Amino acid sequence: MSVLATILAAAQGAGEQAAEEHHKSEVPFFVAGSALALWAIAISVFGFTRPDFPTSEGAARGVMALSAVLVLGATSMAVYVAL
Repeated sequence: MSVLATILAAAQGAGEQAAEEHHKSEVPFFVAGSALALWAIAISVFGFTRPDFPTSEGAARGVMALSAVLVLGATSMAVYVAL
């Protein structure tokens, strides 16, 4: 019986060690998510205070491109942390 207990204890310890090694830092996701949230607040403030924001077609494309990059960054960091 003690051999079986030793084997089970070793297997449980190996499982816990593997689980600890798989844990990744969530900091990249928090940084990317915070940047996205701050960007959303900034363009909301500009949109409410300046009716003609963005002022040109090029600026509108820049706002959309930066927004897309920030969304892709936040979602990719979420996937990175989860896997």
